[in-house]
Amino acid sequence: MIKRDSCILKSLDFGFSHFPLNIVKGFSSAFIAYPIAEKLEKREVRNKVSELKRYYSLPFDERKQLCQKKLYDTLCYAKHNVPYYKDLFHSINFEPDKIRKDINYIQEVPFLTKDIIREQGERLLSVPLNQIRHHECKTGGSTGLSCFIYYDQSAADYSAAVTLFSRDSVGNKKYNSELHFACQFPGEVQPDWPVREDFKCFAMNRSNIFFSSLDDVGLANILKTLQLKKPHLIHAHPSTIYALACYVDRIYGKKRLFSIFESSGELLEPYMKEKIESVLCCDVINRYGLAELGVMAYQYQKRADMFVYDSEGYPENLKQVNGDSELIFTGFRNRLMPLIRYKTGDLARVESRKDGFYLTNVVGRIHDVVCLNGIEYPTHHIQDVLDHRVGGIQEFQIDVRTKLPILRLVLEADMTQEIVLSKIEYYWPEVFQVKFVRHDDFIRVGNRAKFRHVVEK
Repeated sequence: MIKRDSCILKSLDFGFSHFPLNIVKGFSSAFIAYPIAEKLEKREVRNKVSELKRYYSLPFDERKQLCQKKLYDTLCYAKHNVPYYKDLFHSINFEPDKIRKDINYIQEVPFLTKDIIREQGERLLSVPLNQIRHHECKTGGSTGLSCFIYYDQSAADYSAAVTLFSRDSVGNKKYNSELHFACQFPGEVQPDWPVREDFKCFAMNRSNIFFSSLDDVGLANILKTLQLKKPHLIHAHPSTIYALACYVDRIYGKKRLFSIFESSGELLEPYMKEKIESVLCCDVINRYGLAELGVMAYQYQKRADMFVYDSEGYPENLKQVNGDSELIFTGFRNRLMPLIRYKTGDLARVESRKDGFYLTNVVGRIHDVVCLNGIEYPTHHIQDVLDHRVGGIQEFQIDVRTKLPILRLVLEADMTQEIVLSKIEYYWPEVFQVKFVRHDDFIRVGNRAKFRHVVEK
């Protein structure tokens, strides 16, 4: 075993990030390690990437017919295999055959929400979890109360294939190096090399950068890692890379640290995109994905707007009283937990053009930055610690209007306050005044009374 900060690993990182060893590593990853890992893990991803390439070579008129058929198949499957939909379709006298005549009959099916998912639980599953290989995913809380989504293996493989297919379309080939921004949990150090994650990263030709703060010290460390790794593509929240761009602009002016920045997890504002492109000299690619369904829209082939993947789901607009339009999706891939007419909570307009559906006027999730003891932390870092280290928390909110910030928490029914308090104090000693509340005790901000993780005014 080798320490992470050893000179040996640093030398290897440096060597494999420069020509010609970066080429050797990239091709070894793409054509040797990845196929082996796929077989060992019993995954089927590459064949699905090829399937997606064939699908999107078809004209949109043909794809629309296939989309209608997939919607019909999904509804039929849900009707016969999912208890919630069996009862729902019976109660409203809905027959999936209607979709074959006109896809607009989908509007007869009531919307699905996070509240319904939490309430119905196992009744939304087609098979008991103990009878099938599955993957659990927790949704974020920025557009409603968190809940758990369960993917079957095929759906998980399609989700991975969509990511590879998307990145390939913007010039990031399988042999190009990638870097993923991840949460550095307080008080934890990375295990010695090698561990299973290292083999996974080699197969993906990917590195992880672990960070927590966005102050000058944290941003300097991020910059140092990027200069060492020299990735072709990075994947991160736009607020994180925007903070990095501002730091680089202030200290150095401009620096080209990578070729492509793939934004996800929150709204990419135009001013962020402009700053990142000009200072970091890279292509900025926007995507729309969610834990419930995976990546559903992308700046496919560097299009100006996000292209909706009609192979993965059917998009709809839900017009609201004030003129806004909420984004609705029906997913096609996940047979374990089909989501039909799911209300994403995000505002966007779906446009049908000659070559496909597009998302415009997207108003999505916002992650704030909160200053704790003089150090700036992105709220997605706070959420990662609460989800993966504290546990048992449905939702949180930080009120910084008082001298000692108030951390409001809604707990799961099986979690005790004493356990949560001890863990909060372990990770953030003497930082918060913790209050256990109900959801209606959260403070809403703005003219739409929207939930925000940080309350400042």
